[in-house]
Amino acid sequence: MTALAVRALLSGLIVALVALIARRSPAFGALVASLPIVSLLAMIWLWRDTHDAERLAAHVEATFWYVLPSLPMFLLIPAGLRHGIGFWPIVAAGCLVTFLLYLLTIGIAARFGVRL
Repeated sequence: MTALAVRALLSGLIVALVALIARRSPAFGALVASLPIVSLLAMIWLWRDTHDAERLAAHVEATFWYVLPSLPMFLLIPAGLRHGIGFWPIVAAGCLVTFLLYLLTIGIAARFGVRL
């Protein structure tokens, strides 16, 4: 239980730090947010817990494939905000588009033998 609390605290601190940095400099905050810190932490925790190279390799590869369909959200949200769409509706739309693209990615990947 202590390990879970440490992981949650560290992850929460990273998110809070990104938000604080973004207040001063949106571009620098975006740079820090774009770093694969959460992915690296997940890899570290998974390795520490399992020492299973195949499981870790599968996790990292799947992460790569899931990052791709999430990218359009980062264009949709600013475009929507600049066109007067409210924050919550455009975030919801971004999440919905990402979810649909995840499903599409899973289907396309399967055709090429990539199992997600």
